Amino acid sequence: MTEKRALTIFLVAGEPSGDLLASRLMKGLKEVLGDHDVQFHGVGGPLMAEQGLESLFSMDELTVMGIAEVLPQIRNLLKRIRQTADHARSINPDVLITVDAPDFSFRVVKKLQDVNFPKVHYVAPSVWAWRPGRAKKIAAIYDHLLTLLPFEPPYFEKEGLKSSFVGHSIVESGADQGNAAGFRSRQNIKANEKLLMLLPGSRRGEVSRHLPIFKQTVDQVATDIPDLKVVIPVIGKTREMVAEGLKDWAIPHILVEASNEKYDAMAASDLALAASGTVGLELALADLPSIIAYQMHPITAYLARKLVKVKYANLINIMEDQEIVPEYLLEECTVENLIPAVTELLENSEKAEKQRNGYAKAMAKLRGDGSAPGLQAAKVVAELIKS
Repeated sequence: MTEKRALTIFLVAGEPSGDLLASRLMKGLKEVLGDHDVQFHGVGGPLMAEQGLESLFSMDELTVMGIAEVLPQIRNLLKRIRQTADHARSINPDVLITVDAPDFSFRVVKKLQDVNFPKVHYVAPSVWAWRPGRAKKIAAIYDHLLTLLPFEPPYFEKEGLKSSFVGHSIVESGADQGNAAGFRSRQNIKANEKLLMLLPGSRRGEVSRHLPIFKQTVDQVATDIPDLKVVIPVIGKTREMVAEGLKDWAIPHILVEASNEKYDAMAASDLALAASGTVGLELALADLPSIIAYQMHPITAYLARKLVKVKYANLINIMEDQEIVPEYLLEECTVENLIPAVTELLENSEKAEKQRNGYAKAMAKLRGDGSAPGLQAAKVVAELIKS
């Protein structure tokens, strides 16, 4: 019996979300390619390290955002692009997979156009929302694309890039595993008390714009729903900012930090008022009715209107092509608009149930073949290696 040859896989992730996606893909590859010795090389973070990657350098060097942060690092970033491409060339892997982080990933791959190992990108640029020309550019440098959304492949296939929908990673988040009874018991929330979740954003600028509006909204809603309580999930970099903004607030409120506690709070809540973002999919998976709101700086808002080509911001609405989740964006994100919207969804169980039905349809589409998205992605990569 001939021994199976070792397989070499080169991965590049440049931010924590990519580290998570790549680690799940690596786990899936070890399962799918179990009869091979699989060796991982490239750039990644701690979760990829747990799966066996020794990173070429710290992924933290790549997690810079904004012009002010990037400019001082530009020389080092260019060096890391060259170093990563040179390392991949020297290893000559069976496949190279870049995960999101397009500014870094695409520049690495452009330097490897003269080598013939297959090049795969995981997470499609949102060409359906803005800058559709990116589809043609990515098609010119990659051999295959793994997408998170079921409607994305055609945008790239028409440019000649083979694409596979592999399920959205949100279905592996655990947002649907929350313990409602446990949370309400721990926080002494009675069965007849309404619990409203506030999610003002994950960035400081988002919190500064949304938290005052959300507070004023809740103050008014509480006059009609006096037994209202509030829960607010926070992350490290905004926790102090949120706590400071709420320190003298008369409305009973709870701050939660750990992801499992956040998901327990989602299960226990009656409604969420959230800044637009990927949290919208977590809320859908948790089956928590929600209202989406978002404000921008006036200049950013002007540019967004010019560039963005979709009717909705929330992915559930985009997939169903209708407003399943109410959206109050830009100049519509006002206390006057949010008060009746929040009050109605807290008191109208039929409307809340209609939203849950819309969630169920959209989430079924995001699951792909029903197996873990990391495993679905691994199966596609394994076929590429075999072929």
